[in-house]
Amino acid sequence: MLKRKHFILGAMAAVAGAGWLGLSSCSKPQDAKANPEIAFSVLSVEKAQDLEKLWTPLFEDMRKETGLNIRPFYSSNYTTLIEGMRFNQVQAGWFSNAAGLEAIRRAEGEVFAHSTYPDGVEGYTSVIIVPAKSTLTAEQLIKCDKTLNFGMGDVKSTSGTLAPLTYFFLPAGKEPNTCFKNVRSASHQANIEAVAAGVIDAATNNSTALWELEETNPEKFAKIKVIWNSPVLPNDVLIYRKDLDPAAKEKLRSFFLTYGTGEGAEAERQRGVLRALYFGNFKPDDNNHFIPVRLMEATQALQQAKNSGDAAAVEKAQKAYDDIKVEETAYLKKAPPVQAKADASASAE
Repeated sequence: MLKRKHFILGAMAAVAGAGWLGLSSCSKPQDAKANPEIAFSVLSVEKAQDLEKLWTPLFEDMRKETGLNIRPFYSSNYTTLIEGMRFNQVQAGWFSNAAGLEAIRRAEGEVFAHSTYPDGVEGYTSVIIVPAKSTLTAEQLIKCDKTLNFGMGDVKSTSGTLAPLTYFFLPAGKEPNTCFKNVRSASHQANIEAVAAGVIDAATNNSTALWELEETNPEKFAKIKVIWNSPVLPNDVLIYRKDLDPAAKEKLRSFFLTYGTGEGAEAERQRGVLRALYFGNFKPDDNNHFIPVRLMEATQALQQAKNSGDAAAVEKAQKAYDDIKVEETAYLKKAPPVQAKADASASAE
């Protein structure tokens, strides 16, 4: 059984003009203290109207329990969600790791919870998939003979880009753009479609996207297989803006951390709402959640500095890496590393 990972996003789009967030040209940034409306963003892989069917019950419960005027905003574009929070047109939302880290750095974001799977597992993996009938192996793929067509994820995707760069290409001293005949950047869903159809030879993805595919489209799932898994990655996060009204923050935090945790028929109904979204209960968290992602970034920066031969750059990158390792060591003393339950390669083959 594969794990869920619902943060599979579309390719990045150009962002320009006053209407870039899908709002009218006269839209103005929201002030949560003056206006009780809170725009809550959701990462979407499906059409917004399809995803809305799954999220609507949760938003209805959120409005009822918190008394807040919650307005959903669905987008499959990382940049849109980050910029929405940056300009205070989105006050809270569900973010993937890479996009969430950008929201923390650039958009006054603050982590208050992370997701789990319906079975309680809190980790997932990046994977590389190939057509089920392919004889291609990970060892052959990394030879980089420029004969294959490869699919990467969104440039801000943890599982689609950052993890495979860090754990697959970097250790071999390879760069995707110099490895393959063609490299395309697309959503996890688009890469699944392309691999299943044999349009590309291999592509990055994640274990949860495959888990969902196995559940919803077993015929298509049977057309792909996994040839590589990354180390375990941390789950998605819930983020609100630092300057959101403290009372609203506490209402949102309390809602998510208690939703579906009680006993009786109502709690079971709530758990059903979460299961439909491939969620288990939410757990409290903070910005330390991103230490593994920051470490991946630092690993890449250090290797690039070494490749440049610039001693000063290497020293700077090494210090940055070492500083994050110190943070990681201190953090892990307080919280054990997350575990990914299933082996995607075993389930997908």
